Amino acid sequence: MEYKVLVEIFLPEIEERYEAYIPINKTIGEIVDLLLGLIRNQHDELPNDIKPKLYNRHSYRKYYGKEVVRTTDIRNGTELIMIFRTPTATTEDY
Repeated sequence: MEYKVLVEIFLPEIEERYEAYIPINKTIGEIVDLLLGLIRNQHDELPNDIKPKLYNRHSYRKYYGKEVVRTTDIRNGTELIMIFRTPTATTEDY
């Protein structure tokens, strides 16, 4: 598994957490899409228009969609938070 890292992902809106191996040669946007697809399989109640954002749980660093995982500080054991944001939400909501 030299090309993947094991991370823990916290989802506060649905009060769940997951462990996942993510490939280091993919972009954050691709990872978010993959994770969202897996989460949607288990939670049908999620709205279709959410735009998840990924953050480091300890440093609060926001990861952007075009960043490649290997160029970030994401390593084995990193704890991430995925926040669901609807297009109608304002910055005061977050």
